[in-house]
Amino acid sequence: MKIILFFIFSPFVFSCNSTKSTTGPKKTNVDYANTITAQDLKKHLYVYASDEMEGRMTGSKGQHMAAEYIRNFYMDEGIASPIEKNNYFQTIPSSFFEGRRNPESSENVVAFIKGSEKPDEIVIISAHLDHVGTDKDGNVFNGADDDGSGTVSILEIAQAFQQAVKDGNGPKRSILFLHVTGEEIGLYGSRYYTENPLFPLENTVCDLNIDMIGRIDPEKKNNPNYIYLIGSNKLSQELQDVSTEVNKKYTKLELDYKYDDPNDPNRFYYRSDHYNFAKNNIPIIFYFNGVHEDYHKITDTPDKIEYDLMEKRAKLIFYTAWEIANRDKKITADKL
Repeated sequence: MKIILFFIFSPFVFSCNSTKSTTGPKKTNVDYANTITAQDLKKHLYVYASDEMEGRMTGSKGQHMAAEYIRNFYMDEGIASPIEKNNYFQTIPSSFFEGRRNPESSENVVAFIKGSEKPDEIVIISAHLDHVGTDKDGNVFNGADDDGSGTVSILEIAQAFQQAVKDGNGPKRSILFLHVTGEEIGLYGSRYYTENPLFPLENTVCDLNIDMIGRIDPEKKNNPNYIYLIGSNKLSQELQDVSTEVNKKYTKLELDYKYDDPNDPNRFYYRSDHYNFAKNNIPIIFYFNGVHEDYHKITDTPDKIEYDLMEKRAKLIFYTAWEIANRDKKITADKL
């Protein structure tokens, strides 16, 4: 998170290797959610937040390596790019980072599952792929929680949706998996996307933004079965209501809204990538575990992550996205 200063071919399948299952009972969203596992999250995060990625500073070698890791995952899973075949990068020129010291070009990474019935309505699931690099002594800021946790959670969520597609149960609305760059230096990647959207913003149903979901706030150490939700009803009470019902039915986390207090000095609502969507009147939810002693330090490492809890939080986001993508009525910004 930023310091204050995204034969017969069935029309219901969108994958080159998707084959509708013809045996056994039809799978449910619970079956797909259960493909999101602590073990897989851990496997990805130990690579993604390794020293090899050099802290993923925007425009750096390590950040480009991180983008390649994400791209390769989507290619291996057969999840398409919305840009063109095998091109998952929304390139951001160095000029967009004007005002930054020694700006370098960077890229958002995008992948797409086309909806079976309402393909023009887009649900975005976002997280930032960058972190703050290394210090002058070469120590790596791994950013395992910030925001490796959000990044690898999206990979697992995307894999779950793709399995549904393979089984012929793909979402009715389209899903855009959006990994944005430049969050730590000023929400650049999400701003670039909203100024250069791959799909019209008026067709974007909501943005579910994940920024730090792998740790426990020290204030919650005696009640770790929680997640902070920020902004979920600022633009759409309907969105918060859906989120609440999904959690009540499936994950049963404590949904804590303390950071929605307009007098909260942290102003977290303005500090992650969902804000660039909210500025465009797109309903959002920001999923957040709160800060901890390793926030923006070299000690934010994969061994500190609570993987079982992270799995549960990722499943909440999957269930919420599933409901939004498949419900008859489109979520709307009903509080403008």
